[in-house]
Amino acid sequence: MPEGHTLHRLARDQQRLFGGTIVAASSPQGRFVEGAARLDGQRLVHTEAYGKHLLHHYGDGAILHVHLGLYGKFSTGRGEPPEPRGALRLRLANDEAWTDLRGATACELVTPDQVEILLARLGPDPLRPKTDPAPALERIARSRAPIGVLLMDQSVLAGVGNVYRAEVLFRARLDPLRAGRDVPSRLLNEMWDDLVVLMRAGVSAGRIVTTRPEDRAAGRVLRHQAHYVYRRTGLPCRICSTPIASAELAARNLFWCPSCQAPN
Repeated sequence: MPEGHTLHRLARDQQRLFGGTIVAASSPQGRFVEGAARLDGQRLVHTEAYGKHLLHHYGDGAILHVHLGLYGKFSTGRGEPPEPRGALRLRLANDEAWTDLRGATACELVTPDQVEILLARLGPDPLRPKTDPAPALERIARSRAPIGVLLMDQSVLAGVGNVYRAEVLFRARLDPLRAGRDVPSRLLNEMWDDLVVLMRAGVSAGRIVTTRPEDRAAGRVLRHQAHYVYRRTGLPCRICSTPIASAELAARNLFWCPSCQAPN
């Protein structure tokens, strides 16, 4: 599932391509015909992301909400759009560019009140400017649940997915099964700051890189050098050479180093 940096990057790029312009909207698949008809001929005022949710705000007050889920994806290009193919839920186009949405869990028009309800269910987003992390950190500090579960709970932190969860825990040298209330407040604040830095870098680069320069070869970061523990089961830890472990936690695969992240 795309993590928060992907949605913020999409919001940035779609604002650059379509913001302030009149868009043509269609639903070749037929599952969003009424919504596309409402958007067709409207001006896209601005786009934004909150966690894993993308919002488009249009001049007539319409708001498009997209949640990509596991299979959703935007394809984008410039010039004349290609002939529609496959399960194309939504196409937006202007005189310069086009973007196609397929496979999204949610593609719907919502009201401002519905947006408020949606955002109220989400925890702080590390990528939103001037976000106060206190609600997330306070909730974690009261919880008996494992920190590895809490970081993936979108009502605690918005936008953090499986990769950032595994990697920020490793960078903090923190046991994923440690109860949230047993994690020192200093460490919780450091993890928040680390997420802000890592996720902003993800928006800029369009990929997740969490290894520090001193822990990888010099030069361009290759795919196999990008992470400390994520999807590295059985491979040696980059710090201590202990084989990376994996197990299911909260219905997702968790990766960690049994030595660097040993229980205290």
